[in-house]
Amino acid sequence: MPISFKKITIIKPDDWHVHLREKNILKTVINYTTSFYQRAIIMPNLCNPIVNCKQSIYYRNKILKAQNNNKKFQPLMTCYLTEFTSPKELEVGFSKNFFTAGKLYPSYSTTNSEKGIKNIKNIYSLLEIMEKIGMPLLIHGEETESTIDIFDRETKFIDNTLDPLRNTFPYLKIVLEHITTKESVDYVVDSNSPYLAATITPHHLMLNRNDMLVNGIKPYFYCLPILKRKIHQIALRNAIASGNKSFFLGSDTAPHYDKNKINTTGCAGIFNAPSSLLAYITVFEEMNALKYFQAFCSENGPKFYNMPLNKEKITLVRKPSQVIKRIKIGKNIITPFLAGQILNWSINI
Repeated sequence: MPISFKKITIIKPDDWHVHLREKNILKTVINYTTSFYQRAIIMPNLCNPIVNCKQSIYYRNKILKAQNNNKKFQPLMTCYLTEFTSPKELEVGFSKNFFTAGKLYPSYSTTNSEKGIKNIKNIYSLLEIMEKIGMPLLIHGEETESTIDIFDRETKFIDNTLDPLRNTFPYLKIVLEHITTKESVDYVVDSNSPYLAATITPHHLMLNRNDMLVNGIKPYFYCLPILKRKIHQIALRNAIASGNKSFFLGSDTAPHYDKNKINTTGCAGIFNAPSSLLAYITVFEEMNALKYFQAFCSENGPKFYNMPLNKEKITLVRKPSQVIKRIKIGKNIITPFLAGQILNWSINI
């Protein structure tokens, strides 16, 4: 990877965790992702979740039709797993590339997760099939019982669900998505397994819960899993700076209208697509870890998913750029992550 003081050229990256929503939001936000990323794992938690091949094909076509600046962009679709999902549907969908992976949402863990899984043992038959055919399982790793503190949900999930799951299905490929804790970092590192990986978001690298709660609540920083203590933020930053190949880019970009963020029950999600790649390189530079930037963004994910590396390149220039302040969609507004801030890097498109 050619590196100089003023610019970095890397293999064009992929985003392994993207929410695009539907209708006008989809048409507006898609081009931010396709500007920087060649492929993206598309989350299936729409209002009417993507639970079968027919829905996946329809949604994929909508995505391709909506984007207009990267005709080579590949949306990689996922199946929203339910207790009623057909094993045959998974097999056919995976074999025909209608599905790249299956997504596990614990019931009521995040946006549109009401139809998620209440007891993971109820889908063991699906997981057995997925292990057999090599279909990755993507996990929103949180326990959702009301008795568990929200800041402890991820750690409890490792103990109560993930570890027993991996003992039962040792060859099931698992991505623990958007990890937020030192315990998750340690678990992935200690496992040292080709069947376990984790994605890390730019906002969990740049922020901790003080950023959200001190000197007034910052609703634009509210996301799930929720921001944690600084000790956990440091662990995430150390993970990417270590060069460990089990960690890779997954922005979890998740747009919501401002009126739904600034609300008595504000929606969880941070729309970071316009600034995600620049946010990542900012942290890598701060951690003196630019030598691992390409691997994290462009190599570790494809290798885990058994996909070829992209052939195109992208260049980031060390030149100040300002993050867009707001995005108008009709009468509505979406405020992106780091809105209006000046970053030290720009994309040379």
